[in-house]
Amino acid sequence: MKYLGELLETLIEPKELIENPNFQNQRMENLSRLKDEVIDIPITELINHFNNLPYCFTLQCCYGHFVYEGQPNPKNIERLPTTNTISSIEYRIAYIAFCVENNKSGRKLLEALKGITNFDPANIQFGCAEWFWESNVNSFVLQVEPDRFKFEDKAILDYSEALKIENVRDEFFIQLRKLIQQWLAKE
Repeated sequence: MKYLGELLETLIEPKELIENPNFQNQRMENLSRLKDEVIDIPITELINHFNNLPYCFTLQCCYGHFVYEGQPNPKNIERLPTTNTISSIEYRIAYIAFCVENNKSGRKLLEALKGITNFDPANIQFGCAEWFWESNVNSFVLQVEPDRFKFEDKAILDYSEALKIENVRDEFFIQLRKLIQQWLAKE
């Protein structure tokens, strides 16, 4: 999965699921192109677990990266340092884009994914991205971004807000791991 650049600016309200007779073919095609090397290391196992569900596949994802003076790596996965010398940080959005099948299991999973936003509705959004939907109907995005930046794929944050978003991102992925473990236990 990869960093979106300027593409996620199309986040919209979630659409209703529609019939998609091509779901299984799209799933096989997408999964055949997926390589662990392109997934951010901290979420590789999580993404693979979601892709093991026969009524779901991931389209793209990002762990969420913090770039700042002294840490120019755009794929940085290190925690923010304890300091008082960093004034602004570029946060590159944490997200997972899913495609779900319009069946009973897919609908239940979608409802569970929407529930992740309850942890911190001011910083976690659920919706669609029009450009994903154009190629994969029934695709949805779950993302961590301060609400005022929810239509963008990156934001400039002050240090204290970046620390908060880092904690929200970490809990977001913890909640997703719990969700998928519960889901796999039911399968």
